[in-house]
Amino acid sequence: MSGLAGPVAIVGSGSIGVAWAIVFARAGHRVALHDPDPTRLDAAAAELDERLALLAGHRLLSEEPAAIAARVARHAELTDAVRDAVLVQECAPERVELKRELFERLDLLAPASAILASSSSALPASRFAADLPGRSRCLVAHPGNPPYLLPVVELVPAPFTAPDVVDRAEALFEAAGMRPVRVGAEVEGFLFNRLQGAVLREAYCLVRDGVATVEDVDRVMRDGLGRRWAAIGPFETVDLNTRGGIASHAEKMGPAYARMGAERGQDDPWTPELVAEVTRQRRARLPLAQWEERVAWRDETLMGFERARRELGL
Repeated sequence: MSGLAGPVAIVGSGSIGVAWAIVFARAGHRVALHDPDPTRLDAAAAELDERLALLAGHRLLSEEPAAIAARVARHAELTDAVRDAVLVQECAPERVELKRELFERLDLLAPASAILASSSSALPASRFAADLPGRSRCLVAHPGNPPYLLPVVELVPAPFTAPDVVDRAEALFEAAGMRPVRVGAEVEGFLFNRLQGAVLREAYCLVRDGVATVEDVDRVMRDGLGRRWAAIGPFETVDLNTRGGIASHAEKMGPAYARMGAERGQDDPWTPELVAEVTRQRRARLPLAQWEERVAWRDETLMGFERARRELGL
């Protein structure tokens, strides 16, 4: 269980709110789940039980589901939900005015020391928290969906977010079993949706141009790229695919990728300086002397995934 298991308030009991409740209750936090709609709160309780039962069925819980569910209390009043929170995780719809109004209330009602985090998928905190007296404690903490299965969480501070708030948020999410990534600038869509968006844009173009069907695209991702990316990311993929590592890959394949981008009106060259920086970061993670060993690890990992897929009939 988390060593930082103070009370957490989840504001909004939709699918992401329920998922966050599982993450924090599973880690030992008392969770206050708020929604102004009592019907939605009742539905959230049933969803919580269903999801915990499924996780237990796959042996993904270290406690009985009932013990975890018992840490989640439902609150129709926002004041009651945030009263003692160390973290308030907002899960309202993706509308600027709604988030702005909600964060104004949270800044008034939550303890002065509480972190105010938004689950926003694309809207940066500057869009809805810039005018708050307590804006220094506000940031975005965007999860993958569902966060109890996808542990990445993007921490996106605004220029006005206090550094110690980001540090505390990172420690709290890590202690809850998440894997935080600090995003260095408030770009729309952050990392997760910009990467996903790049793939989707090209996928739509390939269907539009008659190059592939929807199923063709999904099959290439599902049975090809997605299988590799389940274990390693795109940079490590090409680093391990080319003897000599990522610098060798950029030299051999960079011109082809530049031509593909030019077809879509893009002009984002892999400059020597950029390739050098990416190479520096990769070699810091994996010296070339360990390249063969890591390639063998990748292949063993893919074999394990393949065995699991066959067992599941995928």
